[in-house]
Amino acid sequence: MRFYTKQHPFYCGIDLHARSMYVCILSQDGEVALHRNMPASPDTLLKAIAPSRDDIVIAVACIFTWYWLADLGAQEGLPCVLGHALSMKALHGGKAKNDTIDSQKIAVRLRGGMLPQASVYPAEMRATRDLLRRRMQLRRKRAERLAHIQNTNRQYNLPEIGKKLAYKGHRDGVAERFLEPAVQKSIEVDLALLDHDNRLLSDVELTLVQTAKQHNAQALDRRQSVPGIGKIVRVVLLYEMHDITRFPRVQDCVSSCRLVTCAKASAGKRSGTSGTKIGHADLKWAFSEAAVLLLRTNAQGQQLLARLEKTHGKGKALTILAHQLVRAVYYLLTRDTVLAMDLCLNGYGSRAGEPAASLDTHGISLHSRPGKRATARRQGTRTRTEALCSEPSRLLGHPRWLLDRRGWSDTVDVCCPSPAPAPHWPTPPVQPRFCRGRYEGTAKCLGRRGLR
Repeated sequence: MRFYTKQHPFYCGIDLHARSMYVCILSQDGEVALHRNMPASPDTLLKAIAPSRDDIVIAVACIFTWYWLADLGAQEGLPCVLGHALSMKALHGGKAKNDTIDSQKIAVRLRGGMLPQASVYPAEMRATRDLLRRRMQLRRKRAERLAHIQNTNRQYNLPEIGKKLAYKGHRDGVAERFLEPAVQKSIEVDLALLDHDNRLLSDVELTLVQTAKQHNAQALDRRQSVPGIGKIVRVVLLYEMHDITRFPRVQDCVSSCRLVTCAKASAGKRSGTSGTKIGHADLKWAFSEAAVLLLRTNAQGQQLLARLEKTHGKGKALTILAHQLVRAVYYLLTRDTVLAMDLCLNGYGSRAGEPAASLDTHGISLHSRPGKRATARRQGTRTRTEALCSEPSRLLGHPRWLLDRRGWSDTVDVCCPSPAPAPHWPTPPVQPRFCRGRYEGTAKCLGRRGLR
């Protein structure tokens, strides 16, 4: 969550509605210079802020009527801050709520640097984004009509249709399955509306793709390199993400997609999670859809999902897969490159990208040379320092238990032969030597751990 922290002599908070707005202007000292209701128009606002226009900042909540106010600020050279509506609602905390209180609270939070800031979407892309969201409403209406046909078929206990009605060729003879004329008429209405919706959706999607290429063709093509992201999903990501630089970290981008929840804790005690509705619902839908489409034809994605299901279950595994796609898209856009499939689906780890390397941790490292020391580690075991030298007799029988500030370290200098040892390189067992006095307590401790 970002806050607007710049200082100005005057702060203007506006509780905006469709036809009216309540304006509150505060000075740097906190005194109220103006606080009244007025019509929502550019001329009225410019007249109200005229005495303090030289250095004033305007803040308004992010509701559907903010377009004209942001455009007015850009035209007149006035800084305009768009407050995040859901975050502001969560921070309200008052017993009473009305236009007078809301406008003053917006101005006070703006003055104190505690106003949650949303991104002001560029004016040239707003109309296309609204058309994209209108398409989603058409898709939902189409899904409701398909569901109504299936529910009516089950209501009369008829055999399953057995075809996917989303395709036009599978709808022949569906209305004739029902005996009642009124039911047939209802199904015929649904089928006719489906045909009309398909034509509208095809026209809208073609317009969206053509317009998106004009706005940012390169970013549009890069998104399609991610498996599961197709023609429409990449358009949704382009217009909902807009400028990837507004997310300073990849964690902020994932949080905006509603794929993570934030912990609620106090005094070291956790009391659940919150923030599930803070973010873009369209981005969550887009990446969730991409995760499902990824699993249709991508074998690597199916293997990754199978591994995640063993640990987290099927539902959470899909969310984790969508989370990983968000991170891939973020780095894809910030680095101006295409998707690296191996890093995205196989994950990062030791020996990644070395298919010919052995998984065994014993032996000489690929980066070791005679006379140098290499450390071999295995999870769950102690560290062993291997001396790779041509004269192992100098090290036999001379172990050292090294003491550092953190305590005793289980590090022994032993002779480690090459993968093909020579007969004259014996490796007798090495026993740690301790003297009484200073090291006696440590020897007993190590003896209890089975190292004696």
